[in-house]
Amino acid sequence: MIAYIKGQLVSILDESVIMDVHGVGYEILCANPFAFQSALNKELLIHTYHHVREDSQILYGFKNEDEKYLFIKLISVSGIGPKGALAILASVDISEFVAAIEREDDKFLTSFPGVGKKTARQIILDLKGKLISVFSIQTDFEQATNSTESNAAVYKEAEEALQALGYTDRELKTVIPLLRKENLSNTDEIIRKALGLLVRN
Repeated sequence: MIAYIKGQLVSILDESVIMDVHGVGYEILCANPFAFQSALNKELLIHTYHHVREDSQILYGFKNEDEKYLFIKLISVSGIGPKGALAILASVDISEFVAAIEREDDKFLTSFPGVGKKTARQIILDLKGKLISVFSIQTDFEQATNSTESNAAVYKEAEEALQALGYTDRELKTVIPLLRKENLSNTDEIIRKALGLLVRN
């Protein structure tokens, strides 16, 4: 199995990134490809899961081992395939997700794309008690304390990615405040919405 890819990040697409490793280009599907924007044309290590089927071989990429571990656990759940697991990872806070499983919070789990009530119950049935040894669960107080810092980091990452695309501080100052009002917490979503506003302006 291919545990990670280390090479030059040469391209970022809507659903994947292209890594050049000694002249060989590897396409890696990611939950948030634009999260790697700051590493474009630089050497990068991406943790990967090599998914092998009879008709294809696909590499899925992750920023860290935690994302990869959760992905592997999610695809072990009946009814969740790699694309579904990737969709969940695109907007997940791992600590909150694990906490929701432990308290059997169907409503929270069904807020993710492609997760209906039946799948939510299956996630709880298959994963409850199996993730808390790996991931720490924050209390409500800790989550409230850290939410502001977390959002600030997400917006900073989005701004850096937009600057790398050629947008100036002046242009960003016209759209970032508008996006902050929407309480977005996902870097990829912030970038997409910002690009929409910037194109209009």
